[in-house]
Amino acid sequence: MAGLPVLYSFRRCPYAIRARLGLRAAGLAPGVSLELREVDLACRPPELLAASAKGTVPVLVLPAGEVIDESLAILHWALQQRDPQGWLAGWSAERRAAGAALIEANDGPFKHHLDRCRYPERFGVTDPERHRTAALELLQAWNRRLEPGGWLLGSRPALADIAVLPFVRQFRGSDPERFDAEPGLAALRAWLARFLASAELAAVLAPPWGLRRSWRSPSWLYHLALERDWQRARAEGIYPWSTRGRRQAEVGFVHLCRAHQIAATRDRFYADAGPVRLLSLDPAALTAAGLELRDEPAPDGELFPHLHGGPLPLAAVRHHASDGPEPAGATA
Repeated sequence: MAGLPVLYSFRRCPYAIRARLGLRAAGLAPGVSLELREVDLACRPPELLAASAKGTVPVLVLPAGEVIDESLAILHWALQQRDPQGWLAGWSAERRAAGAALIEANDGPFKHHLDRCRYPERFGVTDPERHRTAALELLQAWNRRLEPGGWLLGSRPALADIAVLPFVRQFRGSDPERFDAEPGLAALRAWLARFLASAELAAVLAPPWGLRRSWRSPSWLYHLALERDWQRARAEGIYPWSTRGRRQAEVGFVHLCRAHQIAATRDRFYADAGPVRLLSLDPAALTAAGLELRDEPAPDGELFPHLHGGPLPLAAVRHHASDGPEPAGATA
C-alpha cells in the first residue's frame, strides 16, 4: 500500500461518512488507490496521532506527506480530483454561498444540539429535549428550502446535501419512529429517505469502505487470548497465560505477534478454540513495567516477539476485541 493516500476513518462517524462519499465519488477505492484504516475511537493508533494531534477522524494523509484533517477539506480535495456528479462544480456563486451557509449551520448549531440530545450524559445536559427542539427548528427551515427541487440548492444534489445528510441520518437514528412522526418535515423525510436508499451510502457503509474491524497498527504488538481466559484475567487482575493452554510461568515468556502475523497465528493455533480475543499491546508500556521484549525464532525460523520477565500486565492492553474475519455486508 506504499505510495497511496491513507484515510483514517470510523464507519459510523458522520464526518467520516461524508469524506468517504466524496472519495468514492472521485473514483478512489480502498486497497486499490487508497489505504483505509478503520479506527477505534477508544484506542487511537499512534500513526493517527502522529498525523493529526486532534486524533479525530477523518484524516487523509497524501503520499507526499500533506495531511488533510477536516472532513470538508477532504470532500473538497476529492471532488477537485474528479466530480462526476457535479456536487462541487456547476453552481453559481450565489448557490455556492447558500450551500456554504447551510454547511456552517449543520456543523455549528445543528451538530451542537444533535450531540446534546443524543448524548446528554457525555455533555452534562439535564434537558436534552430542549436541544432536540432546537435541532428540529433547523430541520424545519431546511425542509422549507427543499420543497421546490427536492435538494438543498435545487433540482440535483450538491456538496451541501452530501455534507449535511449524514448528520440528519444520525439525528433520525436516535429515535426513528419519533422522527418519522414529526409534523412539517415531509420534504426533508423524502430527501433523507432517498439518501438512505442510495447506492452511494450503501457502498460507504459496507466493506471495503465501511469496515467493522479496526486497523491493526504495526506500532503495537498483539496477543491472542481465549475469551474465558481474558474475562478471568480482567476479574482477577492478572493474565498468567503464555499461549493457548500454557502458562507464562511454565513457558518462561508470553507469546506475542505483530500485525502481519495475527491471521496465521489464529488459523494455526486457535481455529478450533471457540471465542478468541485479540489484545493490542503498547510496547512502551511493557518495557516500562520492567519486562523485556525479544524477537526469537519459531521452529520454522520466523521471528516472533516474546515477552520475558513476568506475566502480561493488563495496563499495557490498549484495546481488546473479538477476533475473526471482517464481517461482510452489514450496512447499519
